[in-house]
Amino acid sequence: MSYDGRLAARVRSILAAHGAVEERRMMGALCFMAGGHMCCGVTGASLMVRVDRKAYAQTLTESGVKPMQIGKRRATGFVLVEADAICSDAALADWIARAMRFVSTLPPKGQVRRSRSTK
Repeated sequence: MSYDGRLAARVRSILAAHGAVEERRMMGALCFMAGGHMCCGVTGASLMVRVDRKAYAQTLTESGVKPMQIGKRRATGFVLVEADAICSDAALADWIARAMRFVSTLPPKGQVRRSRSTK
């Protein structure tokens, strides 16, 4: 699947205020990485948004939001926000800010999480 270049330009413009963000083409989409973590992306005319798994079910109840599928698998850490729900710059900026807030809670990539051993 390709991605909407105009939406990608809008996302880039908003992300410019958030500092260092890397772009990667993955799975036919344009993905934006912050701190090594995928934060959001553009697939078709929709915005992929990374969300906290604890907030996933609640997020799906919002207007214009649907589950993200990768093949036959539902990606429970991501939702798709349809074009109608992000037609204003304010709405798009809000979704991007939500994704950035969540990603900022994750440890930087490359940092290994170690579980405590039980003795």
